[in-house]
Amino acid sequence: MSFEPIERTNSYYNESLLSIDKKICNLLNQRKVVQGKNIFFPPDEVVSCFAEEYDLQEEYLQSIFTTMAMEASLKPMVVPVEFKKYVPVLKMYENNGVIYTVTFIRQYANASVLYLDTDWEEAKENSEDNYNPDLFELSINDIYDCRSEVGGGTTGHMSQNYIISPSLPDDVSGIELIFKEPGRPFKVNSTGFEFTIKLG
Repeated sequence: MSFEPIERTNSYYNESLLSIDKKICNLLNQRKVVQGKNIFFPPDEVVSCFAEEYDLQEEYLQSIFTTMAMEASLKPMVVPVEFKKYVPVLKMYENNGVIYTVTFIRQYANASVLYLDTDWEEAKENSEDNYNPDLFELSINDIYDCRSEVGGGTTGHMSQNYIISPSLPDDVSGIELIFKEPGRPFKVNSTGFEFTIKLG
């Protein structure tokens, strides 16, 4: 994900704002350190209190906390180059009649590309029992950056691609892939569902 640079109406900057802006950046960094890889949002009632105390709009504050949760998705995405080989995996996880499968990994000089397939038996049309597939976030450990590239599917099947950098070793034995349903703000009614597929 990326954003176009903001088109500025003028280049003037009030230097008296510099110390304030520096404090804001310092606090953003402090918050990032405390929360780690988790994403935390103040409860709505807390945001309401903040808005009243500091004379700010609630929606404005909600948008700020939402933007803070997006930093990782704004990092430049690695573009895989120099294809090397396929690494067969064929590992799966089943939950409530839904099968999640990793069949293989594409190895490149600077990254790996992993594919997660989701398959389920579709119920009758307009049935409440129909499975509503999710796009998952992938994490491994602090060494690897995992970014979802694209996802999509058809009735009873969905596939999602991930770019992992640096590239995984050719021997992936013991590596654990942690797939997690995105939380708020990306999915308001998140159940927190996650599962692990161990390779090798």
